[in-house]
Amino acid sequence: MKEKFDLLSAECSKLTTRRYSTSFSLGIKLLDKKLHAPIYAIYGFVRLADEIVDSFHGYDKQQLLEQFKNDCFNAIQCGISLNPILNAFQQTVNNYGIDHQLIYQFINSMKMDLDVQSYDQKRYQEYIFGSAEVVGLMCLYVFTGGDQKSYDELKPGAMKLGAVFQKVNFLRDISADYLQLNRTYFPGIDLAHFTEADKRQIEQDIEADFEEALQGIRALPRSSRKGVFLAYRYYRKLFDKIKLARACAVFSKRFRISNGRKLVLLFDTLLKHQLNWI
Repeated sequence: MKEKFDLLSAECSKLTTRRYSTSFSLGIKLLDKKLHAPIYAIYGFVRLADEIVDSFHGYDKQQLLEQFKNDCFNAIQCGISLNPILNAFQQTVNNYGIDHQLIYQFINSMKMDLDVQSYDQKRYQEYIFGSAEVVGLMCLYVFTGGDQKSYDELKPGAMKLGAVFQKVNFLRDISADYLQLNRTYFPGIDLAHFTEADKRQIEQDIEADFEEALQGIRALPRSSRKGVFLAYRYYRKLFDKIKLARACAVFSKRFRISNGRKLVLLFDTLLKHQLNWI
C-alpha cells in the first residue's frame, strides 16, 4: 500500500528538518500535530533545492536543479515520486492546493544563486520574494487550511516573516557567502570594505521587517501561532546578538543561539501563549 511509503516520505522530511535546523524543528513541534507533516514536507523540499546550489560543488548544479524542478512537477502531476522528499512535498501541494507559481518562483531564485554574484535593489527584492516570501506563503496555505479569505488577509505578514528570516540568514552568513560562494546579497554594500554604517543600514531594514512580521503572527490561527512565534523569537534573539557585535565580527565568527537558550525560549513561548501574551 502506498500509505506505508507516504509515511516513510513524511519521516524523511522530518529527519531532514531535524538534521538541518534545530530552530525550525522546535517551532514545528509547537504547531498543532496535524500541521507537522505538511510543514516538514515544505522544509524538506526547500532544503534539497538549497543544498544543490550551496553544497554540491564539483557537480553540474544547473542540471541537478533543472532535474529537481522537473521531478517536482512530475510528482505533483502524478501524485507520487520515488524521491521521498518530493513525494511528501507533492502530497502537501495537492492536499492544500498550493499555487504552483510559488514553486516556480522559488526555483527561479535558486537559479539566481548559480549565476548572480551581486545584487542591485530590484534583483535583491526578486530574490527575497522567490527564496523566502513564497516559502512563507506555502506554509500559510497549510495554516489557513484552504480558507482563501484568511489567506489573503494574512499574506503580507507571512511574506514579511519569510523575508526577515532570510535577511537574518544573509547577515549571519555574510562571510561564508562572500568568501566561499562569491555572493553579495545586500545591494549597495561593498563587503570588501564593510563598515559599521553598512551594518546599521542592513539592521534597520531587518528591524522594520521584524515589526511587521510580528503583527502577522498575532493574527494567525491558534493552531499555528505559537510555533511560528517560537521560530520568530529564535531569529529575533539571533539578530539581537549580531546587532551587539562589531561589523568586523560578522566576518570572523558565525553567530548562533545555543540549544540551552533555545529550550528556555521554547518554555517561555509556551507560557506566553498560555497567558495570551503573544
